[in-house]
Amino acid sequence: MRKELEKRLERAMAYQTALTLFEWDNETLAPEEAGPYTARVQGILSEAYQEVMTDPQMRELLEEAEQENVPGEENTEVDRAVIREAKEELDRLACIPPREYRAYQELVADSARIWAKARKENDFESFAPTLEKIVFWQKKFAGYQAKEGQKLYDVMLDTYEKGFDMAHLDPFFELLREEIVPLLHQVMSADSISIDDSFLSGEYDEDKQRELGEFLAKYVGFDFKKGVLATSAHPFTTNLHNHDVRITTHYKDRVDSSLFSVIHESGHAVYEMGIADELTQTLVGQGASMGMHESQSRFFENLIGRSEAFWVPLYGKLKELFPEELRGVGREMFVRAINKVQPGLIRTEADELTYSLHVLVRYELEKKLIEEDLDVRELPKLWGDLYEKYLGIRPENDAEGVLQDIHWAQGSFGYFPSYALGSAFGAQMYAYMRTQMDVDGLLETGKLEVIREYLREHVHRFGKMKTSAEIIRDMTGEEFDPHYYVNYLKDKYQKLYRLN
Repeated sequence: MRKELEKRLERAMAYQTALTLFEWDNETLAPEEAGPYTARVQGILSEAYQEVMTDPQMRELLEEAEQENVPGEENTEVDRAVIREAKEELDRLACIPPREYRAYQELVADSARIWAKARKENDFESFAPTLEKIVFWQKKFAGYQAKEGQKLYDVMLDTYEKGFDMAHLDPFFELLREEIVPLLHQVMSADSISIDDSFLSGEYDEDKQRELGEFLAKYVGFDFKKGVLATSAHPFTTNLHNHDVRITTHYKDRVDSSLFSVIHESGHAVYEMGIADELTQTLVGQGASMGMHESQSRFFENLIGRSEAFWVPLYGKLKELFPEELRGVGREMFVRAINKVQPGLIRTEADELTYSLHVLVRYELEKKLIEEDLDVRELPKLWGDLYEKYLGIRPENDAEGVLQDIHWAQGSFGYFPSYALGSAFGAQMYAYMRTQMDVDGLLETGKLEVIREYLREHVHRFGKMKTSAEIIRDMTGEEFDPHYYVNYLKDKYQKLYRLN
C-alpha cells in the first residue's frame, strides 16, 4: 500500500483508539457528572474519524491501491484485506451527513449515563425518550446504507456478523425454540433430581474472589503484561491493540458469578492477544465478528470451564481460598452446582441451557422495533410476555427486565444474535476438536495451553482476514451447522438430569 494511504488509516486508528479509551473510562473510573462533557469530546473525535475515513482523497487512494501491481511492490494478502475493510467502512460512513453522525455519537455517549440512572431507579419511562431517538437514528442510518430491497434490520445485523441476515437467523432461532424450550420443560420437570447450589452464595471475601479471578485469568491465558483486570457494573472486554487488552468483572455474594465472568472475558482477551502482530492496529486487527468473539469467550466459560475435567487440577485452589464456604463440598458436587438449570431474569447470569432463550427474546423484540415500528413504550410488557412464554418467569420491574442490558443505550441493534451464534459456533468447534485431541485428558492434566494454542492457530491469529463462516469451514471441514449446539445441550443436560 502507498505510504499516504497508510498514514491516513493510522490517523483513523488513532481516533478510534482514543474513543475506546473514553469508553473504558466511562465504564470503570469516570466520575458521575463527567458524562455530558465527555460526550462532547467523544462527538468531536467521532466527527474527526468520519472526516478522515470519508475524505474524497481516501477513496481515490483506496481505488489506486486496489489496482496496484508494481513488480516487487504488489499488495500482500494483509494489504488486500485492509483495503477491503477500509472501503466497507468508507461506504458505511460516507452516506451519513457529518452533522448527523456527530449528533448521534454524542447522543449514545451520553445515553449510557441516562440508562444507568434509569436502571438504578427502576424507571424505563425516563430512558424511553432517549431510546426513541437512538432507534430513530439507527433506522435512518441503516436506510442510508441499505442496498436496494435490503431490510433495515439486515443492515444492522451485517455490522456484527457478515452473512447472517434474518433469512439465516430466523431458522436458526426457530431450531432453538423447537429444541431448547421443550428440553427446558423436561429438565424443570425432573423432580427426582435435586441439585444443591446453595453453597455458591454466601460471604465470599472480595479480596479472595479477586485473587481467584487473577489466578483463573492467567490459567486461561490472559497475559497481565499485555492486559488489565478491573471492575465494572457490567463485565466487558475492550482492546486498543493486541498488547493492550482490558477486561472487567464484578464481585458479588455468589462466587460463581465473578468466577465465570472472569473466564468469559479472558476468552475474549485471549482471542485479541492471539491476533498476529502484523494485523494489530489495522482494520483487520480484531476478531472476525462479534459471533466469533462470543464463540471464544463461551468456549472457555462453558464448554471448557463448566466441565468436570477443567476442575480436576483447579478445585484444590478453590478449596484453599474458601475452606469454610466449601466445607463438605466435593468436586463433583461443585461441578453439578455450576451446571444447574434455573431459569432466571438476567441474561448475564443465565445457565448454559437457558442462555440462548434470553437472546431469542431480544431478537424478536429488535425485529419488531426496526421492522414493525414498535413503540418503545410497549417494550416492558412485551419483554415480560416473551420471558413468560419461553422461560416461564416474568420480571417484576424494569431493572430486571428491559433495562438490564446496556446494548440498546449504545445503539447496538443487531448485536444480540451474535451471543447465540457464538454459542453455536463454539459447540461445532468443540465437537471437531474432540476428534483431533483428548480434550478431557488435556484439561485433567492442566494442559489447557494445548487447546488454547490450537484455537490461536485456527481462529485467533487471522483477525478479520476471514469471516466466521470461513473460519468454521476451514477448521472443521464443514459449513456452519447449529445442530452441533443443540446436540451438545441435549447430551449434557439429559445426562445431568438423567432424562434418558
